[in-house]
Amino acid sequence: MLTFSIDPALVIALLVSTVLPVLVGLVTTRVTSGGRKATLLAGLALVTSLLTELGSAIAADQPYDVGLGLLLALPVFVVSVAMHYGLWKPVGASTAVQRVGAPRMTRREYRAQHRID
Repeated sequence: MLTFSIDPALVIALLVSTVLPVLVGLVTTRVTSGGRKATLLAGLALVTSLLTELGSAIAADQPYDVGLGLLLALPVFVVSVAMHYGLWKPVGASTAVQRVGAPRMTRREYRAQHRID
């Protein structure tokens, strides 16, 4: 017999992993190193996967499986990185998000930075 079932918690984890790069962009600046952003993204992926497994265990009234939560962190991180380089960065969303709350340049500062006379 063949069955097809999708755990709702895993779907939620997948959806959250698509917006994690945007969240990292909101809490970091443009001058933050790529390594620091990757570390933050990995940490958020780990927290997301552990909380997803916790929610799944509570909903099913089963014991919490830390191993499954840790294992889920890898695909969440991979999907997040793929979304960053495959969607958010090419459409300019990563850059736009990092400009939120940043002070705007004056015309003089822009011309000086881009050497426009």
